[in-house]
Amino acid sequence: MIQPTPPPATPADGTPQSGDRLALEQLPRIVDEVARLLGLDPTGAARTKFTNNAVMLLPASRAVLRIPGSPVMRARVPAVLAAAQWYADHDLPAVRLWPGLTQPLQIGPHLVTVWQQVTPGGPDPHPTDLGTILRAIHTIDAPIPDLPQWRITDGIRRRVTHADTIDEETRDYLAAELRMVEASLTGLVEIPPLIPPGVIHGDAHTGNLIPSPTGPVICDFDATSIGPREWDLTPAAVGSLRFAYPVNPHRALVDTYGLDVTTWPGFPALRRLRELQLVTSVLPTLDINPALRPQWRHRLNTFRSDDCHAKWTPYAEVSA
Repeated sequence: MIQPTPPPATPADGTPQSGDRLALEQLPRIVDEVARLLGLDPTGAARTKFTNNAVMLLPASRAVLRIPGSPVMRARVPAVLAAAQWYADHDLPAVRLWPGLTQPLQIGPHLVTVWQQVTPGGPDPHPTDLGTILRAIHTIDAPIPDLPQWRITDGIRRRVTHADTIDEETRDYLAAELRMVEASLTGLVEIPPLIPPGVIHGDAHTGNLIPSPTGPVICDFDATSIGPREWDLTPAAVGSLRFAYPVNPHRALVDTYGLDVTTWPGFPALRRLRELQLVTSVLPTLDINPALRPQWRHRLNTFRSDDCHAKWTPYAEVSA
């Protein structure tokens, strides 16, 4: 069994130390080194995604490598691994870690997690699939696992604070907007919940579903935590408002899950939080993936002007 170098330490305040960001030109070397360590075949290795994390498929070995693109994302790796284990323990339809391997692997300053490739096949995921998977996650009757508490604003604050590729005025605006959002979130404790709190995926949308012959599985556990389950229903609701999807994801999810989060008095606060998250999510990687910048600027401008009807494009569709 490979015993990797322990992950870099994180200060008690949760702010990652400055460190190397992932660059596109580093990916081939990282893939080759992981393949050498694990005896994998890197033939045909291909990048399938690079927004906050780089995702590399090694088809000859049916393996997937996931590499955080910044220190902020690197700090989430232990929680991602804990979430993956929880999903596996409860046999939920989710991606699985590479068996028999102590993770993460450390290649230079970069942490690499290794996953089993999902068997290709099956129809494209539909919002009804998301509703089914979320119901399965939300109805697990088991002790609360050792996962982080839902503190999504902490991650937004770190991204804004460490965003050295935006101007100071924009950084100040985003920091002030975050304080306003946090103030509105404190009022949620006074509103009766639609669903009892518990384990949430934290970034639940169809872009995080992977098709397979036996049905879609969910991936991307960076935000899996213990928190308000209304948050898991919010991305589809905001997605129906902000993205020109061919199928209304919110209506389809409501039909399957059985609840409409937009009728909940706390939804306006969650919508503003979700939109701020969608504006700031790529701040750590704007400099190394400049193809994201035009869409980021469009989101920022329309969010800032309170243009609630402007349509956005998924970052994955514009990423280099």
